[in-house]
Amino acid sequence: MNDESLKSAPIEKTEHKTEIAIVDARTIRDKIYEVRGVKVMLDFELAEIYGYTTSRFNEQVSNNIEKFEGDDFCFYLTQEEFSDLKNLISKKSTSSWGGRRKPPRVFTESGLYMLMTVLRGELATMQSRALIRIFRAMKDYITDTQGLATQRDVLRL
Repeated sequence: MNDESLKSAPIEKTEHKTEIAIVDARTIRDKIYEVRGVKVMLDFELAEIYGYTTSRFNEQVSNNIEKFEGDDFCFYLTQEEFSDLKNLISKKSTSSWGGRRKPPRVFTESGLYMLMTVLRGELATMQSRALIRIFRAMKDYITDTQGLATQRDVLRL
């Protein structure tokens, strides 16, 4: 991605006069994990991005569970996957996982798009727009990079 797409977005003020940063590409990239061969994001990290508590975030999903049917939208990690992921993340940061009683729910890219139909409010709308733009930029970057690799291969012949 170019440097322009990686710059942090402006800080927005909400009704509560708290400053919330609109997500940027670096933040998102650091919160994407691969589980079962699929790129996913964790419920508690998405809740933070959207300005929800994890329990309230998951409540919104549960209240609209028909929109998330199938593992291609979201699923719960197994205990083993949860443990592996905690070990991976603890190497990257010093964040605390708190007192979770069960493994987190994870959301695929399709699940993220579906979340955008469930979560309401000005902040949720701003963050959803930012997420869509970031994912589009990431896909464009991959497509552009693959095109360059193909061109290089042709030149080698």
